[in-house]
Amino acid sequence: MAESLDAATLANLRAAHVVNGVPGDHYKVPFRNFRHLLSLHARSDPDKTFLIHYDQDGRREALSYGEFNARVHQTAHLLADLGVRRGDRVATIGYNHSDLVILYCACWLLGAAVAPQNVAEDDRRIAFILRNSQAVIVFVRPEYLERARRIIRGTDDGLGAPNIRQIVQLGGEPGGDELHFYTALRGLPNTYFTDEPEPSLEDEALLVYTSGTTGAPKGVVLTQYNLMVDAQGIAQWQGITGNQRLMCVLPIHHVNGIVVTLVTPLFVGGSTVLNRAYSSSHFWERIVRERVQIVSVVPTLLQFCLDYADQQQARGEPIWGPGIHQQDLRAFRHLVCGAGTLAMGLVKAFEERFGVPVLHGYGLSETTCYSCFLPIDLSWDEHRRWLLDYGYPSIGCPIEPNEMAIFSADGSGQRLGPGERGEICIRGHNVMKYYFQRPDANAETFKFGWFRSGDEGFYQEDARGRQFFFITGRIKELINRGGVKFSPFDIEEVLLEIPGVKVGLAIAFKNDYYGEEVGAYVVLQPGASLDAEAILAHCRRRLTFEKAPKVVVFGTDIPVTATGKYQRLLLQDRFAAWEHTQFRKDEA
Repeated sequence: MAESLDAATLANLRAAHVVNGVPGDHYKVPFRNFRHLLSLHARSDPDKTFLIHYDQDGRREALSYGEFNARVHQTAHLLADLGVRRGDRVATIGYNHSDLVILYCACWLLGAAVAPQNVAEDDRRIAFILRNSQAVIVFVRPEYLERARRIIRGTDDGLGAPNIRQIVQLGGEPGGDELHFYTALRGLPNTYFTDEPEPSLEDEALLVYTSGTTGAPKGVVLTQYNLMVDAQGIAQWQGITGNQRLMCVLPIHHVNGIVVTLVTPLFVGGSTVLNRAYSSSHFWERIVRERVQIVSVVPTLLQFCLDYADQQQARGEPIWGPGIHQQDLRAFRHLVCGAGTLAMGLVKAFEERFGVPVLHGYGLSETTCYSCFLPIDLSWDEHRRWLLDYGYPSIGCPIEPNEMAIFSADGSGQRLGPGERGEICIRGHNVMKYYFQRPDANAETFKFGWFRSGDEGFYQEDARGRQFFFITGRIKELINRGGVKFSPFDIEEVLLEIPGVKVGLAIAFKNDYYGEEVGAYVVLQPGASLDAEAILAHCRRRLTFEKAPKVVVFGTDIPVTATGKYQRLLLQDRFAAWEHTQFRKDEA
């Protein structure tokens, strides 16, 4: 891949992997690779629980480090028998399950990369990713077997992935034409796998694809070192040690679920509780039962928790669930929250309702996972100030593996100072290796030696000189009304002030007179009877005419990515009826 990049892009990539003067090949982690990491924990504490898994029926499975390591090595033997070699890519189509975690680690054990698929994507998009990733084999949960066959073997336009030489059924009962994972494992040794040359930290570990709304998705190549150094940075920042337990409720086809709640506890020798998916009725109950300290969530789940609390309160039950009280959560430390727009009203309501701090942070697949968090040493008053006093909740300060800065959004490479809005840029050891087979994207994204996020933001400094960053929106989602740009986040905070508004999104829609106009897409709380005029009137009182929404569209469905990010661009067509309308201030 590197051979297809020009000299300038290669130089910029190298610069983007430097942190505080330390080049990207001066490794900061104490392990040679994932094989070394797993073996160390299995030898030093074999009986300690690493992975607790709850399936969709609530059945619990627990694996110690010794048991987990043995199953990983056995699966690595199977992969080798199937012809998977160091440098190959293995695709998955499934959901959160202990088998999938074992498969990921088995791939990393022999130096193969995992290309996990998001089943919420359409068939043609998955087919494109399977082809583009050059995966040689795919492991599929039985529920998706028929769909996988159609995607891989299909002849319709956009379908087909001839590079996939075998489909393996992952779980369920045997019976189909495909090789069955459990059956194939029988008789294979669970002793240490040493058939392949030992992987290095530069071996690829993940190939994940961006969830953009337009154009072909881009493959993000992450190495074993990327995963480890980001996990180390997350653990150091949050004080996560081997005696602590995290819980995963996010999908593990995405870096958030993989890195925060699988790789991070594995890195420090801790434990993790893997859920099939988020469930309001089980969320707090499992935190209490499993003595969990930290859970990683997205803003959508904070709202789900509040909705569940309302339901519980209406029943006369504790807001956390039947029989659960505040004192039962004394071992719990905080929630990590990122990967989506966090409204100040939402985080304020959540913290006040549950008495649990939200450690807001920020990162991207291209920077492995998290790049910054609010510090854990803030007093409660300081914590609340950085969340609520600047118009946006702060995403915090850079973690140790990376640096952050604000540059001019025009890509000129001009660095900006405190309070100036521009593009959030990141460089460091957790920055991806590159975009796979996209020399054009690599050249543009790394054009001045930093990774350009595409997110608009700014920073402010505290009394100690620490830089606290803020995100104000996606640059491509900024509303450009007659050459004046507005952040949708500003408008959405005003919409969420209105009683009865559950979700309010500011949408840029095409308009003949100003190029783009401001619309509001609103989901109401159950039982609310707001009309469009009441919403528009409130916005006009709080915002200038130019910035205030001109049209309200009501709905119940909101397109989101797998991690809960709202996809505003997919709502633009719902405002098509007003493309030719001129909105006048004197008519408002």
